Amino acid sequence: MTATTLQPSFTHQFIERNSRRVVTEKPIGDRCVQFLYNHLRESAPAMFRVLTSARTSSLLAFCHYDLPSNARRNGKYLFEGIGADWGECVESLSHFDSHRKVFERQIRYWETRPMQTVSATVLAPADSRILIGSLTATSALFIKNKVFDAEELLGKTCPWREKFIDGDFAVFRLTPDKYHYNHLPVSGQVLDIYGVDGQYHSCNPSALIAMASLYAKNRRIVTIIDTDVEGGSQVGLVAMVEIVALMIGDIAEAYSEEYYHNPSPLRPGMFVARGCPKSLFRPGSSTDVLFFEAGRITFAEDLVGNSRRHDVLSRYSNGFGKPLVETDVLVRSTIAVRTTGKTKNSIYEENL
Repeated sequence: MTATTLQPSFTHQFIERNSRRVVTEKPIGDRCVQFLYNHLRESAPAMFRVLTSARTSSLLAFCHYDLPSNARRNGKYLFEGIGADWGECVESLSHFDSHRKVFERQIRYWETRPMQTVSATVLAPADSRILIGSLTATSALFIKNKVFDAEELLGKTCPWREKFIDGDFAVFRLTPDKYHYNHLPVSGQVLDIYGVDGQYHSCNPSALIAMASLYAKNRRIVTIIDTDVEGGSQVGLVAMVEIVALMIGDIAEAYSEEYYHNPSPLRPGMFVARGCPKSLFRPGSSTDVLFFEAGRITFAEDLVGNSRRHDVLSRYSNGFGKPLVETDVLVRSTIAVRTTGKTKNSIYEENL
């Protein structure tokens, strides 16, 4: 579908990072999301709350991912239906006899998603579409309170919130066709990991624009990592927020230092390595958000340039009144580098 077949206000495009090609996206269930967030939310708020509840979300996931498949639902058919590549998977094609297995697939990321060996680089945590920004009004990327309220997103009791004042952030939007394991963007010591309860809203761009601070209303897992330790990435404190969405009822912690072997949950005090699997989103769509301390990282030039393009029809640009364009990135690809300067003391050591 081309941009000319849609009204500009409903068109959403992104940029493929490697090819630099502009792609028009038609989000799955777009008409339903438009109705839910632009009509039903105001005209029938009680029904809106029911439809974004955990029970309804679980029911939708069961109907779409767990009901028995018919004979046509073989692995090849399922992968072709969403446009995913089964050839990069760990399991053989015969393994994939359900939508859930395709969604929760493991890939040979060590071959198909190579990463830079330089530790002072920040990696994309997921196959996703990235939107970058800053929390300081002096930055050209300033979009504070447009996409979310950072303090609310991290949780009102989070003791680390002030560390990210005037810092930078990156939003990673996963669509249902994507590989749904999250990988660690940095190396460092886990200071804290905790959950924040919430609803199960869609991560469709239209829903985000319709509801201010939408991400802060969804259930999420927050992980705080101190990278200023021996063997760390030396980019300061990093907050990784994994946000559930419509049809996702769980985020399974599954940290593995080698391939997907011996998965385990993270715990405070644990050293984690960049590029390793961290967790798995259950079926649906979902989002990751990274927060960085002020002045510690510099985003890749191509991502900054793409985000400011005026020739790409992005719903974020239309909704927020300034160029805000996503770039499609691969998990473990470099999105930022360490800003040269004096390294801060380890927060973990200061709080022992």
